[in-house]
Amino acid sequence: MSGGHRSGVGAITVTSLLWGTTGTAATFAPGAGPLAIGAAALGIGGILQAVIAVPALRSARPALRANLPLVLLGAAAVAVYPLAFYSAMHLAGVAVGSVVSLASAPLASGVLERLVDRHPLSRWWMLAASLGTAGSTLLCLSTAHGAASSSPAGAALPGIALGLVAGTTYATYSWVAHRLMARGIGRAASMGAVFGAGGTLLLPVLAVTGAPLVASTGPFLVAAYMALVPMFAGYLLFGYGLARVSASTATTVTLSEPAMAAVLAVVVVSERLTPTGWTGLAVIALVLVVLSFAPTNAGPGGRGSPEEADRDRPGSPPSDPEESLSVRGPVGSDAGTERP
Repeated sequence: MSGGHRSGVGAITVTSLLWGTTGTAATFAPGAGPLAIGAAALGIGGILQAVIAVPALRSARPALRANLPLVLLGAAAVAVYPLAFYSAMHLAGVAVGSVVSLASAPLASGVLERLVDRHPLSRWWMLAASLGTAGSTLLCLSTAHGAASSSPAGAALPGIALGLVAGTTYATYSWVAHRLMARGIGRAASMGAVFGAGGTLLLPVLAVTGAPLVASTGPFLVAAYMALVPMFAGYLLFGYGLARVSASTATTVTLSEPAMAAVLAVVVVSERLTPTGWTGLAVIALVLVVLSFAPTNAGPGGRGSPEEADRDRPGSPPSDPEESLSVRGPVGSDAGTERP
């Protein structure tokens, strides 16, 4: 287990804890719909990612242009994800919507890496993904036990379908960002390009649906918090982690998000967690232990991070893509200018 892999898992764990606060935060803006919440959170947060990455984006322009289809795919996934995710929770309930979204993401990531990257799925990853899905399901059952659903009648199935869309798009933009880094594009440029473009696509949705967020101080503060903390700061940490672990490992680690949401529901909203729920929390904690101490080469591709995947290739970048002295295009090609 390398220190870089473990720090990547740690960074993504902190990210998922920040993301786990969004459901509780949204309860303080009851007048805002799921589209407004999603567009504000990742629209503004994504554009801020691009703003702080402007120098890196300028340096990486040739490499990003060479990988434009990949960037556009990631941007589209970023734009769809929050709309599907918050709509899934609105229709199917917070517990079911979030669990379906997050539990399907590592499975979608594994499929992408297996079919597109031709990476075999390791036993360590399959163990962690199975445990994470089981733990999240236990949390879902615990939350639903003894409580009447507030979702509209007949809305559960559309909500579950949207949850699957959210999980797939989350896996897609994670895979895209990881793949850009593996091709020698720095972390800031990769995340800034994908999330900046995706955030821009969300602005029209925010313009149409966002009026309730500025109608009073409370909803505005909720939107500001979600954009700045879980989305902006959270995705900075997520990018740091993606530079060190595979996309499927990252999405598996973020199964700790519903665990954080459950704990906040108990502490802040005074909900009760059944023994089944506490068991689910323990299982998810075990997932983090498994991924933290698994061999570094036990990821889906046998290599857990972009730098490890390219280590044996000529001209490969140093261990952190942001420390690279040059911006490269497709692996093995020189696509940019020297960085200061």
